[in-house]
Amino acid sequence: MTAYRTLLVGTDGSESSFAAVEAAARLAAVCGAELVITCAYAPMRGEELAVTQDQLGADAYQVVGSAPAEDTLLTARDRARLQGAVEVRTVAVEGEPVPALVRTARKCSADLLVVGNRGLRSLAGRILGSVPADVARKAGLDVLIVHTT
Repeated sequence: MTAYRTLLVGTDGSESSFAAVEAAARLAAVCGAELVITCAYAPMRGEELAVTQDQLGADAYQVVGSAPAEDTLLTARDRARLQGAVEVRTVAVEGEPVPALVRTARKCSADLLVVGNRGLRSLAGRILGSVPADVARKAGLDVLIVHTT
C-alpha cells in the first residue's frame, strides 16, 4: 500500500470535528501528505439575509456568506499545524456537508477522507443519516472515521 498523498478532513467548528482535524493532521505529517481542511456552509438568502444585515449593520460580514466557515478554517489550520501537518490548505464550500465533502475530495484528488464519528451512533443519525455514515457510502475513496466523541 502506498502512502496517502492528499488527505481531506471536514470541520464544522465543533470540538469533535477539530479532533478529527488533529488526527488527520498527525496522519498527514507521518505520510508527508498535503492536508486539505474543508468547511461547508449554507449561505443566507432573501429575507433572512436582509434581516441579518439590517440588525447587524457593519458587523453583518461576520455571519453572512463564508465568513463563519473561514474563521472555523483558520482555527482548524492552526490546530493542524500544531499536530505537525506542514502542507495545509483550507477550502470553504457552499452546500450541505456530505455532498460538499465528496465534491471537494474529488476536486482536490484526495485519496483519504477523514471525518469524526459524531452522529454515527445516535438515534437521529440512524433515522436521518449521519455525516460519517453517508460519507463512507458516497465518497468513492478511502474514508477514516476517527473516534472523537
